[in-house]
Amino acid sequence: MKETEEKITAGTQSSSIVIGIGASAGGLEALQQFFSYMPPNSGLSFGVVQHLSPDYKSLMADILGKHTEMSVCQAENRMAVEPDTVYLIPPKKYMTIKDGRLILSEAPGTLNHPIDAFFASLALEKREHSIAVVLSGTGSDGTNGVKTVKEYGGLVIAEAPESAKFDGVPRSGIKEGIADFVMAPEGIAGATR
Repeated sequence: MKETEEKITAGTQSSSIVIGIGASAGGLEALQQFFSYMPPNSGLSFGVVQHLSPDYKSLMADILGKHTEMSVCQAENRMAVEPDTVYLIPPKKYMTIKDGRLILSEAPGTLNHPIDAFFASLALEKREHSIAVVLSGTGSDGTNGVKTVKEYGGLVIAEAPESAKFDGVPRSGIKEGIADFVMAPEGIAGATR
C-alpha cells in the first residue's frame, strides 16, 4: 500500500492534477464509496464519465454531493478545471479536456465510448501526470482509453472485481495487463491522500 501511495502521490506534485473516473452499470455505489473516502482538500480535480440514460435528467450531482464536501457540478462546454472539484459528464455528450478546459460535444449515435474519449484526451493533456480509474461497469468502454493513458506514462487503477457490482469494465483493463493497481473504491481514494 505504501508503494501505491508513493507512486500516486508522485504523480500529483504538479498543479491541477485531473483524475478521470469511468463507470457504467453499478458504478454509482462505487463512486459514492470513492468520494466518501476522498479528502475534500486534496488539490485534485475529478472528471467523472458515467454511462447515463439520454432520456432523463441526471441527479448525479445531488447524489454525489451528499458524499463529498467538494464542489460537484455537471460539466459545461469550455469550463475551466479547478482543484477540489468533481465534474460530471452531461447526458448525450462526450467530454474531453484540452488546455485546462472541458470540451463537450455531441455523442455519436452508434458506438458510444465516452470513457475512452475522456481518458484519451486526459492522456494527451496530462501525459505522465494523468490518472485513470475504472470502476464497476459492463462492456469494454474505458479499455482503449486506459491503454492510451498507459502509453503516455500515466497511472491506471481498476476497481477490484470482487468489490464491483459489475466487473466487466475493470476486469477488461486488468486482463490487458495495464492496471497498475487493483483495489476497492475506498482503497483508491485512500491511496491519493
